Amino acid sequence: METYEALMDAAWPAPERHDTGEWTLRAAGGVTQRANSVWPQAEARDIPGAVREASLWYRRRRLPPIYQVTDTPRNAALNAVLDAQGYTRQSETLIMARSSGPDTSRTAPVRPPGRPAAELSDQPTDEWLDLWWSVDGRGGAPELETARTILTGCPSLYALVRSDDGAPAAVGRLALPLAPPLAGGGCYGGIYGMATRPGLRRQGLAGRVLHSLMEGAAEAGAEELWLLVTAANTGAQTLYAKAGFREAGRYAYRQERPLRARTGC
Repeated sequence: METYEALMDAAWPAPERHDTGEWTLRAAGGVTQRANSVWPQAEARDIPGAVREASLWYRRRRLPPIYQVTDTPRNAALNAVLDAQGYTRQSETLIMARSSGPDTSRTAPVRPPGRPAAELSDQPTDEWLDLWWSVDGRGGAPELETARTILTGCPSLYALVRSDDGAPAAVGRLALPLAPPLAGGGCYGGIYGMATRPGLRRQGLAGRVLHSLMEGAAEAGAEELWLLVTAANTGAQTLYAKAGFREAGRYAYRQERPLRARTGC
């Protein structure tokens, strides 16, 4: 699980980081939970004290304290402290993984005959960003630029599939973080940013994007792939399971419960 935590951090890097020696505090102006959360890399010697310090760090940035906590015994003591302080549990997420080997083409979603492959680029085009942001984005132009910084924070491939009228219809990203490498010289690849325009779903577009990204991963030497999908998104889980992905872990976000405003009574 530690490997996936490091990969997730490298694939979605926050612009601002503070390493305490035990935890990494990450901030990105509130753009996405992952980039604005604590990554508890090791069990802190003084968990209540570390939580207090993290809260101060985030309050100075006008951000709520959020923790990305994997479902492992190492985090049991931290969860107990956060439970006692009333932290909420949000966005339970599955980490799914599969090997990228000779069977990739057999298990990847099949591209329908006559349909073009996804367009691949090493930078997110404006069309790519506009579609992804329209589905998953929150905020205006400044937040979009922060998201662009995160999305381009490690070497990546960006896939775009068009609808019959030529308009962008679905997108996805393959993150290829430089570390940690696999034994034998291969690398890991992470599937991120999967988004389909509303009104065009259930037409196999996401499968075409996934197929192209998996082919790109094989060409790039990525011998193992991972992706993240919320526990509530059973439709996406089915798509990924058909492509050979299996659950490898889980995490949830723990957020400080907002204080009620004081009244005059």
